[in-house]
Amino acid sequence: MNILILQSSPRAKGSTAWMAEVYKQAAETAGHQVTLCNVSHKKIAGCLACEYCHNKGNGACIQKDDMQELYPLMAEADVLVLASPIYYFTLNAQIQAPLQRMYCVNKPAKVTKMSLLLSSYSPGVYDGAMAEYRDICNYWGVTDTGIVTAKNDEQHTDATKAKIEALVGKL
Repeated sequence: MNILILQSSPRAKGSTAWMAEVYKQAAETAGHQVTLCNVSHKKIAGCLACEYCHNKGNGACIQKDDMQELYPLMAEADVLVLASPIYYFTLNAQIQAPLQRMYCVNKPAKVTKMSLLLSSYSPGVYDGAMAEYRDICNYWGVTDTGIVTAKNDEQHTDATKAKIEALVGKL
């Protein structure tokens, strides 16, 4: 399977980046093709709600920014993995922009499965992000292969690594 991981933490050595890398390594070991993209380092603007994509654009966004790199990756992905730190009760802004910009194509054409990786320093802050993720899965009609969360004392642990590797086993 062709897997795209959108990792949205600006911290290259942070817990979210670690979780995304664990998923990548497990998926590659299982024989999957994996692209890991750190969207926090991309310049991706929010949707303008201009409707160009649904009129003159024929599904193409009028904005020409780093999202142009992601559209082809998303179009070829069978599996989409979202990896986000939780700063304040929901998916972070860096991953929201590419998700919102999918408005122009409605859903990645080939994606049939999704997973979610979340980290935070606080317990009990994941509900908003998980609800949004589940809504996206339902709207796109894709299979939710699972969610792994890691609060402060669960980050960079063998137990969390095993949970992430188990997600790959569901592909």
